[in-house]
Amino acid sequence: MRIGHGYDVHRLTEGRALILGGVHIPFPLGLDGHSDADVLLHAVSDALLGAAGLGDIGRHFPDTDPKYKDADSLELLRIVGEKVGRSGFRVGNIDVTLIAQKPKVKDRIGQMEENIAAALQIDPSRVNVKATTEEGLGFTGTMAGIACHAVCLLEE
Repeated sequence: MRIGHGYDVHRLTEGRALILGGVHIPFPLGLDGHSDADVLLHAVSDALLGAAGLGDIGRHFPDTDPKYKDADSLELLRIVGEKVGRSGFRVGNIDVTLIAQKPKVKDRIGQMEENIAAALQIDPSRVNVKATTEEGLGFTGTMAGIACHAVCLLEE
């Protein structure tokens, strides 16, 4: 077994769609980034890559490469899943904590879990997504950005 941890953060900004876990969230602000800036899927991708000893998302999909401009992070996660599988691993489980003061996402968590499971071709019961605030503290609490932690277990 191998355990991986992923962390990502993106600044909230005007003029961008907010996509979390592959779900478009109606909100006046979106996340700034080279791709679609899906902080949740980026953390999951980093956890998987780390557990497999394959580096991080920036190594595989650099923000200096124009082909990843506005890239769909669900597609990037699918590619990560294939790389992990080719390295001899299968996903045991994934646990995610999204940190955002707003928007509230509890009604969309099931779809996020299903999106992750579909991209990785695993049963949705192997994916758990949680969301929390930081009680108005820090950059997430003041709505300057959104952060996400993800952990995973890979099995050989």
